Amino acid sequence: MELSDWLEGLPASVTVTDATGEIMAMNRQAAETFASEGGRALLGSNVLDCHPPPSRDKLAAMLAGAQANHSTIAKGERPKMIRQLAWYRDGVFAGLLGLAVDVPAVLPHVDRS
Repeated sequence: MELSDWLEGLPASVTVTDATGEIMAMNRQAAETFASEGGRALLGSNVLDCHPPPSRDKLAAMLAGAQANHSTIAKGERPKMIRQLAWYRDGVFAGLLGLAVDVPAVLPHVDRS
């Protein structure tokens, strides 16, 4: 899977797997984030092998059921919003897209109703 220039330069970590969990693509930010684990050398490996239990069990269930996951984490000094979303090809579950975005410690809420 080729990543366009805008995705490579996106200030967020993007990782894409196929339906079995094989890592198909990662942008520059993801490669830097996971540099100590191999960075882009992780391409072709299974995302399940990159996580300890119980995270691995949760990811396996997400892959089996085409389920999404949304959370925030604290990693170092910066909190991150994590979105793991199912993606589809021709209406068939094709894998997961992981997106990690740095967020400020206090995130304003805007009501646009």
